[in-house]
Amino acid sequence: MAASLDFQKGLYTTARRIRAFDDRIRRGLSTGEFRFNYWPVEGQEAISAGVCAALEPDDQMIITYRGAADAIAKGVPLEAFAAEIMGKVTAPSGGKGGAMGVSYPDAGVVAATGIVGAGAPIATGLGLASQLKTDSRVTVVSFGDGATSIGAVHEAMNLAALWNLPIIFLCHNNLFGEGTPQAEYTRTKRLSDRAAAYGMEGVTVDGTDAQAVYEAAKSAVERARSGKGPTFLEAIAFRLNGHYFGDPCGYVDADALAEARANEPIGKLRSQLSSSGMSDADLDALDTQIDEEVEAAIGAARDAEMPAPDALATQVYAGDAGPIAPAERQTTTAPKGGSKDLSMAEAINQALGQALESDERVILLGEDIADPVGGLLTCTAGLSTRFGTDRVRATPIAEQAIVGAATGAALAGLRPVAELMFFDFLGVCLDQLANHAAKFRYMSGGRSSVPLTLRTMEGYFAGAQHSQSLEAWLTHTPGLKVVCPSTPADAKGLLTACIDDDDPCVFVENMSLLLARTQRGPVPEAAYSIPLGQADVKRTGSDVTVVSWGAMVHPALEAADKLAEDGVSVEVVDLRTLVPLDLETIEASVNKTKRLVIAHSACGFGGFGAEIAALVGEHCFGTLAKPIKRVAAPFTPVPRADSLAYVHLPNARSIKAAVEELVG
Repeated sequence: MAASLDFQKGLYTTARRIRAFDDRIRRGLSTGEFRFNYWPVEGQEAISAGVCAALEPDDQMIITYRGAADAIAKGVPLEAFAAEIMGKVTAPSGGKGGAMGVSYPDAGVVAATGIVGAGAPIATGLGLASQLKTDSRVTVVSFGDGATSIGAVHEAMNLAALWNLPIIFLCHNNLFGEGTPQAEYTRTKRLSDRAAAYGMEGVTVDGTDAQAVYEAAKSAVERARSGKGPTFLEAIAFRLNGHYFGDPCGYVDADALAEARANEPIGKLRSQLSSSGMSDADLDALDTQIDEEVEAAIGAARDAEMPAPDALATQVYAGDAGPIAPAERQTTTAPKGGSKDLSMAEAINQALGQALESDERVILLGEDIADPVGGLLTCTAGLSTRFGTDRVRATPIAEQAIVGAATGAALAGLRPVAELMFFDFLGVCLDQLANHAAKFRYMSGGRSSVPLTLRTMEGYFAGAQHSQSLEAWLTHTPGLKVVCPSTPADAKGLLTACIDDDDPCVFVENMSLLLARTQRGPVPEAAYSIPLGQADVKRTGSDVTVVSWGAMVHPALEAADKLAEDGVSVEVVDLRTLVPLDLETIEASVNKTKRLVIAHSACGFGGFGAEIAALVGEHCFGTLAKPIKRVAAPFTPVPRADSLAYVHLPNARSIKAAVEELVG
């Protein structure tokens, strides 16, 4: 059926607005009028115009750093978008996002990513949230053809198909993965053919034909909205400029480029309007109106101020918190009712069950977490039976998809608790956690919140790839909170606090504590929360302070018991959370004892203990009677042989020896 004149005019207006914006930005960059990174979209305007014409205003998009066409087509105001890519204070993010951090939820643009392919797992989380809320929203995740070589895209498509999520995977195929021709990075002729492997619909369309794109997108939207699952939509359109502004394009064949310019989408749309009866004078008037609109928007953004320096450290965490906990301690009320001796695994299970029961926004995601497995060490046993597999979801073995889906679900207002089976697997999904979950609040100028909790486990005597303590990777990432409980009671209260927190929290469990039969302890049966950023003095003393966290707290207490027999009084401070760090409690203890030992299971070189030592050195320099000592693992991978592992892992003997050196 032929499209109406008004509909054709709408497509043309959107595509022409994108072209005018792109042209004006490139002219300004060429003349030095402004300076920033920019990725041109000329030649691909019809893709975004056609797809967005098929969407409702509250449908959602995850876009990329090459996001001008998608953002404009979806309804982001021109001045807001221009200010964003220029880093101006008038931008929605206040100058902190840039082209790689565009977000405008009022128009359905939830987030952008500067990491190729990384938006796909996040989109699955948005789709999952829509499915659970039954809000009929459709999510489009946009990416270039080069992203189809990224593992995150494959993990996301598999998850979306498995769960029948309302998502459109939109591939802007310009036939080059950055500067490499498609034939040189894949044997796949039609990228959409890959969809069949995941059990989803795959469609390829001429990306220079806005009407054809619209029809394909409309079918995909209807499929998603009616519960029939995702679609891979490949739109092929030669991009008429290089990968980035200033790209010399030596890899592009001149004849192919000339052919593409002759077939570019704006001219095709204009010809269609002329054929449908719109006069050249009316078209020229529309072009003039668009050009003036673009000029005014870019001029206003150009002339706006840059953000003030004092904005630098704001909006990293909710409430403008930082890595050091505030001096004012939150008061906590002991829960009413009785207690029961629980293992750490049982305490975690109880915390998760109470969170699921009290807050419908809480969902669990992870490998093998549903019954009958109930998690590797039974931390989630029984929960899928109680709350259903919609809310307690066993996932494929796909860590990028798990953490990305949790990030997207959190952006959509849920409070997901994702499980990363072993700490060592952090390297597989660190992009989703450190580049996305941790940074969305800051990049959005505080408008986006990612209240996810990532549970993970340190192995124990399990070799080099299943036993690492990697907390220093996380504490070096602004935006993340890091929690390391040592007792069942702390585990329950701290996990509850993480789930309630508005920032992404990594909750590190230790296999030795989860398995230990002797580490049971009294845990209040009622729900309760232990504020993050409040250390616990597990043992008071006057001669030496030992600061530790997680499983290493117990050897510290054992060493303190043995030292007490020799008349040495040791104070053991259990940090419980590394970020935010309770520096006040550390300082108070060190100022009393004048000696400090820091004990942790991670490698000493570059470990988090070095940060504590540096802070204490700055804050307590005049108080210290002896140099600070660290007890930590040597700078080697974790060995498998028990004879080597016992040497690698610090213990009560090594902590005792360090204390004796300080008091000797």
